[in-house]
Amino acid sequence: MSDILTCTHCQAKNRVGAVPAGQVPSCARCGAALPWLHDGTDATFEQDLQTSVPVLVDFWAPWCGPCRVMGPVLEDLARDLPGKVRVVKVNVDENPRTAARFEVRSIPTLLMFKDGEEVDQMVGVTQKAALRARVEHLNQLS
Repeated sequence: MSDILTCTHCQAKNRVGAVPAGQVPSCARCGAALPWLHDGTDATFEQDLQTSVPVLVDFWAPWCGPCRVMGPVLEDLARDLPGKVRVVKVNVDENPRTAARFEVRSIPTLLMFKDGEEVDQMVGVTQKAALRARVEHLNQLS
């Protein structure tokens, strides 16, 4: 896995590979926490959950209108909360095993994980303020 993440502090583009467990990606230029949003797969899903921050998983498909509404909301959330949330987007058409494992029947479905355990589920379009409140609540439980 290698993603290009843009620092919200200095605007530097950072190539980020695997991040060690318990850490969040940080900017190579200024050291600030990076917004953490990337595509997950059936093969990487377990590793995607191994982090010290809450993980918000978006089960979506490119043909789904409500999913396209949620995309920018999740990107904004990742930018607003760098170092406090990992957003993983799982395309259900390309990654059916993970979707089946969590019995995803409708999309978009958002699952929240803390310490690798599922702690919350939302189905359908969800407002950014509600998502942010849930992530902040999970961060307070640490």
